Amino acid sequence: MKWVFVLLFLACAAYVHFRGRVRHRLGRQLLDHSTFMAPVNVLMYLCSRVPTRPFIVPEQHFPELEPLRAHWREIRDEALRLRELQQIKAAEGYNDVGFNSFFRRGWKRFYLKWYDEAHPSAAELCPLTTRLLREVPSVKAAMFAELPHGGELRPHRDPYAGSLRLHLGLATPNDDACFIEVDGGRYSWRDGEWTMFDETYIHAARNDSGRNRIILFCDVERPLRWGWARAFNRFVARNLIVAGASPNQEGDRTGAINHLFKYFYALRLKSKALKERSESAYYAIKYGVVAGVVALIVWW
Repeated sequence: MKWVFVLLFLACAAYVHFRGRVRHRLGRQLLDHSTFMAPVNVLMYLCSRVPTRPFIVPEQHFPELEPLRAHWREIRDEALRLRELQQIKAAEGYNDVGFNSFFRRGWKRFYLKWYDEAHPSAAELCPLTTRLLREVPSVKAAMFAELPHGGELRPHRDPYAGSLRLHLGLATPNDDACFIEVDGGRYSWRDGEWTMFDETYIHAARNDSGRNRIILFCDVERPLRWGWARAFNRFVARNLIVAGASPNQEGDRTGAINHLFKYFYALRLKSKALKERSESAYYAIKYGVVAGVVALIVWW
């Protein structure tokens, strides 16, 4: 029975790696968080009621989201007011594990909600947007996301397939030089227009337009065919994804994972220092740890 689980895990990991046209190098994929979530994600794909392709047309499958697009100008006004107050910003400490690497390349955010009620800061500063989001329960997480000129997000895939990503253009360059690529397909943001994609495909973004870009960024619960699958998805969200909550201001919730992140990041800094001194030692330890974990699983 143990070998059945091992082979099932390997099959799911291989499917995640070869899914789509764009792939990580095998060495990177072995250590990517999506590999460890592969069996759960394959289950989400099998149970999905919407197409499992890179881009999805939101109005065809999510009519409940239409009020967000209908009120995009009012939402934009709240986002621009936040920007004037310098509240759309990078995390002020090591308390946003999910997006920590993005901050180094110019990306900024202001959380509106994260698998829970609105942050107190969001309810105070963005009353209209948080009210609209409250009326659309399928939106599990939302934020304003800013990408300035010269900013970029390197190719990556998100770890969990229980949601789909919605981008609604608010204050964008309206320029093809500001774009996102999902599995090799490109979309350029426009004011008042939206796109939806499966964030477990490899995606990347750049802004070379000379102007700033602000969007409404939402994670929308993936519709699933069966009640047991929906219950499982919500269990994972309540007990794992919610632990990634990150604050805008003091008084906002910080999830358990982000409370621990500063300690893991200190270890990460030590590993980067080792890599600078000796790449061979760094990779020997890195792949040795992976081999050790695999051996424990196989022989347990």
